[in-house]
Amino acid sequence: MNNPAQTPYMRTLCVGAFVVLLALGVRATFGLFMPTMGLDKGWGRDVFSLAFAIQNLVWGVGTIFMGMLADRYGSGKTIALGAALYVLGMLGMRFSTTELELYMTAGVIVGLGQAGTTFPVILPVVARAVPAAYRSTAMGIAAAGGSLGQFAVVPAGQMLISGLEWTGALWVLSLFVAVGIPLAAFLTGRPDETRGTQSLSSAVREALAHKSFHFLFWSYAVCGFHTAFITLHLPAFLMDGGLKAVHGATAIALIGLFNVAGCYYAGKLGERYSKKMLLAWVYFLRAFGILFLITLPPSPAVAYLFAAWMGLFWLGTVPLTQGLIGQIYGLRYAATLSGIAFLGHQIGSFIGVWWGGVAYQATGSYTVVWWAGIVLAVVAAVLCLPIREQALTEPAAA
Repeated sequence: MNNPAQTPYMRTLCVGAFVVLLALGVRATFGLFMPTMGLDKGWGRDVFSLAFAIQNLVWGVGTIFMGMLADRYGSGKTIALGAALYVLGMLGMRFSTTELELYMTAGVIVGLGQAGTTFPVILPVVARAVPAAYRSTAMGIAAAGGSLGQFAVVPAGQMLISGLEWTGALWVLSLFVAVGIPLAAFLTGRPDETRGTQSLSSAVREALAHKSFHFLFWSYAVCGFHTAFITLHLPAFLMDGGLKAVHGATAIALIGLFNVAGCYYAGKLGERYSKKMLLAWVYFLRAFGILFLITLPPSPAVAYLFAAWMGLFWLGTVPLTQGLIGQIYGLRYAATLSGIAFLGHQIGSFIGVWWGGVAYQATGSYTVVWWAGIVLAVVAAVLCLPIREQALTEPAAA
């Protein structure tokens, strides 16, 4: 921007968005490895589903502890630690020879790495750096980084698998993630200890005693159910319908491309309108996209239209949910509270990924999971309505 004083927060915003781009872009490629790696290792979709279900659950639990580390010791160290664990887990996935090794590497270690390099840690850094008037838009831009990564990295991942096989592709993608380690130096800092007297334990108890936090938690779980199930299983679902691997990769990429606009405008609209009402509409409108996909014969056009529609609402939940947490509970312990809320997201992710694999192995179809996604979208929309958006007054320190 023209004002030199704005340079530091613009730098924080751009670097934060890029780290999220790398972390979530690489994560979005994991569904591409399921057919080829599974064929080489003799593992079915249920094995991969459990591995990535574990990853999602560990990611969710890990964000609470990564958020606490960021709030206490600084975000830069936390992000660097997360990126290093992410790389270690991906290289371990490359050399896994048993199902247990896959669960520990792609599941546990990568999950911990994602906890330190994604929204619950990055967005509070951005929120604290940006003036309040532009905070919602800035979080929308940072969240859009993850979607842009999905658009840019997934096709690259498919080309890497085709050209270098899955083993070489994992090496290259690990290097992508490793870039986040030096970039963490630009995302340093921690909350101002002099502001307010509330302790961490008091802030957590206050949030858990507030009904709105539980509505955010469980609606966020539905977001996780949708995004994790679709990211991992959509390419296989489309191939079951007679489409090619490239169609699945393109659909996942298109979700990311359209969500760049979706995240930006979710954040932008969040500055002017009720965040909870926008969040309810995001969840409700997802149901129509799923219904469109499962009621029409499979074709590239149907897959791409579904991807475009879902992309508009894909991660638009993130700036709105994170924005509500900061708006209601303040920014002092935003990383920790965001981590707790994100655990709800990852519980939903675990169920979506794991149930998708189990349902397919049992029935040879994903139909029941798609219909559950429609019902849950409506439930999440209803859960958003009673959220109270007013800021809580800060209690005395515990």
